[in-house]
Amino acid sequence: MGAEFQQDQTFEKIYIAGIADKRFDITISNGRFSSIRESITSTDQPNNLAKDVWISPGIIDLHTHLAWTDFDHADQLKRADLEVEVLQAQAFEATLRAGVTTVRDAGGLQPSTVQHIGQHYNQPLRVHTCGDMLGAHDARGIKYLESRVTEIINSGASWIKILATGGLGSPSDTVLNPIFSEEEFTFIVRSAHARNIKVLVHTWGGITIDWAINAGVESIEHGMYLTEAQANRLAQSKTAFVPTASIYRIAADPSGVLSLNQEICDRAARAAEAHPKAINYAKRAGARIAFGTDYATPALHGCNLEELETLIDCGLTRKEAWQAATEFAAEVLGYGNSLGRIEENFTADAIIFDADPYKSQNAKALQESIVTVVTGVVE
Repeated sequence: MGAEFQQDQTFEKIYIAGIADKRFDITISNGRFSSIRESITSTDQPNNLAKDVWISPGIIDLHTHLAWTDFDHADQLKRADLEVEVLQAQAFEATLRAGVTTVRDAGGLQPSTVQHIGQHYNQPLRVHTCGDMLGAHDARGIKYLESRVTEIINSGASWIKILATGGLGSPSDTVLNPIFSEEEFTFIVRSAHARNIKVLVHTWGGITIDWAINAGVESIEHGMYLTEAQANRLAQSKTAFVPTASIYRIAADPSGVLSLNQEICDRAARAAEAHPKAINYAKRAGARIAFGTDYATPALHGCNLEELETLIDCGLTRKEAWQAATEFAAEVLGYGNSLGRIEENFTADAIIFDADPYKSQNAKALQESIVTVVTGVVE
């Protein structure tokens, strides 16, 4: 399987994933889908690739951590700078080869690093960044937060990330406690939006979900303790829900790839148990659910398709899971009219499969069916 940047290419008699029993002739020009026409000839006639192939939009991962080479940041600090850089470049490559053509890095990756890796390692992965995350060490009042928000925006970040509650490192009885005051939280969002910078919010649940909806943030992340009432409010808002469900199942396994201590595994297991209920609340309410993995470390980068399988296991249909990973994720990024669909004039980000991805048995089989990944041009 390869990954390639394509300005011009033609696919004849190719299936579009999710559209049964029809083949299409698709032309890419200048990095965009310039022509999509249903094939006139018989559907059982061979195509120009000499076998049946399917095309789908490229996956958009709204929550990854490409800068993190180790689960514990202290371990990353023990590595030489060049080793860290190489591992980060490998994370870019592994993510793209998994069919992910666009990501939103949810903290830790600086815009300057993205530019360097893209140019020095020739990595075409499209990356949106939020740079440093705003967390407990930043809860020092409005004046301090004003300078921090300005610093992050000046670094070139296109998002601000707020750590509104604790996470796996927090005891269960405190994990929903707000890190910021409501005044501080609202100030961060208002300050970012005033400068046309979008906001994502790490929250496991509780009052900070209500704050996020009230403030009009673009997405809430994790949200495994989302209530039914909050899901109904979410559906009426412009805020998306990015559950990142698979990472908690992975973290809950003490013998798994992360090999976390038992206390952390137990917290992850409780979070994983709660997630299906939250996702179903959101689905029933009609809230917009979008795709994000929260993956970090070399053991996880490139396994992004596991999230599709987990979303389906949590109650989404296959079509809904794919929409979460493509058109809905594009909408969250502000590219709903140009990315995330196989449609004329849309960016030609795509995955070519040699088996119908909508009928894949699991994430492993889906990944093995990838023939190539195509990246286009976003203006």
